[in-house]
Amino acid sequence: MPTEQTLTDPARNLATPFAPAVVAPDDSLGIDRAFVLQMARMPALALLWVAAGAIAHQVWASVDDVGVNFGPLVVIGFGMMLAAFIDGWALKVPNWVTLPLILSGWMLGLLHDCGVGIDAGTGGLGMAVAGTFFGLALLLPMLVIRGVGEGDVKMQMGFGAWAGAYFGIGGETSPTGLHGLGVVFWAFCFGAIVGGAFGLIMILLRRKFRQNASTVGEILMDLQLFATGNPLQATQRAEARRQQWVKLPYGIPLCVGFVLFLWYRLGIA
Repeated sequence: MPTEQTLTDPARNLATPFAPAVVAPDDSLGIDRAFVLQMARMPALALLWVAAGAIAHQVWASVDDVGVNFGPLVVIGFGMMLAAFIDGWALKVPNWVTLPLILSGWMLGLLHDCGVGIDAGTGGLGMAVAGTFFGLALLLPMLVIRGVGEGDVKMQMGFGAWAGAYFGIGGETSPTGLHGLGVVFWAFCFGAIVGGAFGLIMILLRRKFRQNASTVGEILMDLQLFATGNPLQATQRAEARRQQWVKLPYGIPLCVGFVLFLWYRLGIA
């Protein structure tokens, strides 16, 4: 016969084979706590990028106090190279790289609006946000047909945020005279050329010319469906071909295109 100690001791009750298992109540409300914690770190990481931009500005000014201060461009260039390296290694770009770049570009734009001159940038929050979503729009068709991944798109959006905040609306107000959205567009074009060259090299190395020609035809059909207002059908067709894909880390062409454009247009090596 059970004693009073047995009935009141939870450890002994759990040890008996007939005791029901104690399950902690689910109080998550359907929220992924790990994801929430990850997102909570993004503003802090974004502040680190902003601080890096300010430090790079000061370092550049100490070396060259006559010409245009390209310190913040060095920082976003490093961010793009970091994302490209990870993309080439793991075939994906993590959120802890891309999302802080987007947020930090917005923070720089907001600081410019408030008259806080931590760098040579002239674009405000509006231009930073415009550059972000312009970068998204440029890659959206390729994202729909699964030609690029979400990480590549967010990488482009981060660059767009910094370009908008640094270059602004162009003209005399810009440190270089370039318009932020124009920089995003032409860097994207340079990246598309580099990506096409990478793809051509892969085709030549694989020597599956008939299969590749068929794939190109399918991609053109997907783009046509997207242009005619059938993005869901285009995505479904692309997903059906997933097993045949040869993945190209598109973050690398985006990074190379960004660096080539700045070297060509601004004379930065």
